[in-house]
Amino acid sequence: MWIWFIFISVIISLFVMLFSGSLQIKRNMRADAPLDEFKSYMDERIPALMKQYSIPGCNIALVKNGEIAWTQGYGYADMASSRALTVDTAMSVQSITKPVTAWGVMRLAEKGLIDLDTPVSQYLKSWQFPLTDYPTEKISVRQLLSHTSGMPLGDFTNIYSPGEVMPSNRDVMTGEAVLMREPGTGFSYSNTGYNLLEILIEDVTGQSFSEYMRTEVLLPLGMESSFFDIDTAAKPYPPTGYNLRGEPVPVYLYPSKASGGLFATAHDIARFAVAGLQENPVLSIESINRMYQPESHKIGIYGLIFEAYGFGHYIEKLPNGALSVSHGGQGNGIMTHLQAVPETGDAIVILTNSQRSWPFIAYVLSDWAQWRGFPSVGMGRIIWGHYVLCVVIGMMVSASLMVMLRLVLAFYQQKRTGFRLLRVSAASILLGILIWCACQEYLFITSVFPVLSVWLGGAAFLFSIVLLLSVAVPARPRKNDIL
Repeated sequence: MWIWFIFISVIISLFVMLFSGSLQIKRNMRADAPLDEFKSYMDERIPALMKQYSIPGCNIALVKNGEIAWTQGYGYADMASSRALTVDTAMSVQSITKPVTAWGVMRLAEKGLIDLDTPVSQYLKSWQFPLTDYPTEKISVRQLLSHTSGMPLGDFTNIYSPGEVMPSNRDVMTGEAVLMREPGTGFSYSNTGYNLLEILIEDVTGQSFSEYMRTEVLLPLGMESSFFDIDTAAKPYPPTGYNLRGEPVPVYLYPSKASGGLFATAHDIARFAVAGLQENPVLSIESINRMYQPESHKIGIYGLIFEAYGFGHYIEKLPNGALSVSHGGQGNGIMTHLQAVPETGDAIVILTNSQRSWPFIAYVLSDWAQWRGFPSVGMGRIIWGHYVLCVVIGMMVSASLMVMLRLVLAFYQQKRTGFRLLRVSAASILLGILIWCACQEYLFITSVFPVLSVWLGGAAFLFSIVLLLSVAVPARPRKNDIL
């Protein structure tokens, strides 16, 4: 019986891999192939992946040998109007904003206006921490930059339309900046922590965050198409986003800007990546290298992909021993990624207007890494996650078939199956989990596996129903049974 279970599981797993697109059939891209060859390959590969994962638009930029080598736009900025997504269309980059904000903070440190280890409360003149169970006077700038301050994630669903009246960042922080743990005791990814850095910058400089970042970071780096404040009459207008269900999400703003409020073209983010590879007019090489040093190695679920977090950057060591720094971004209808390898002068920027883009980004990054001879990056583990999930789905469907077969055999052999309470309990738990998942606006697994999560839900539902049927269907009556 176990041999049949394994055999059927393997067959179904391969079927799921093939028909869900997880089993990619593609030509290999040899390391250090000419750029034109890689561009030609990507011109085929990217549209195919976009179609597979229902991604309307994507902008991509490549940095090679410390120079921007290629930028390209694919698909649509808006499906309803068929507006094309061009390379000069600024997009919401979401949390790629964090490394940019980190540059702004390090700029203050280089000027001697702040010290990274001084309590941040000493710099905050216009705002005070709300009451909390932990000592806020221990929170340092270093801890806010490295997500070790004990601040919560924050409410990333608090969004507004351009031009709509919204609360100030200080008002939002008064409600959100309540410590969850003792400062400095562990990593906890926090939008709130970075939004406190926004107040820090404003109180230290006397400028608005947007103006300071524009004059001290964006313009000096040549990021002239980047902005925090939207001009509703600007053309081209930022693209419409599309959520996990493929529904359109109009352009929106956060009350706080420092954690995820930047809009930029892929070319501008590539300029930012180039600046982190060499001498530039904003930060010294020493400050840049300081941002690339690990502050925390125990980074929770992010440890499945990366090895550590520095200042505004995830850090990992590639198979060839080279250091790589990166940061992704995700919001309602948007997903982005920036990855750089300072030692080789390589970087890639991927901006999409779909929340279904995580596997798409993983495949593109893997192709890029293979081309540049790394030969893989941590985000590529999402692809292996696809294979594991396919096996889980195969096992669940196989188990459903085996239970159904045993049920039929038990009926004709006039037997009653055991473990009725266990089967009812397992089915109830699975159905309860499925109902809970269906009621959630956002699920991590659905974001990472937008196609396979549907297959997994279907397999779990089938298994639950089969378990309930195995309990509900009575055994075939025997000839000697008394009526």
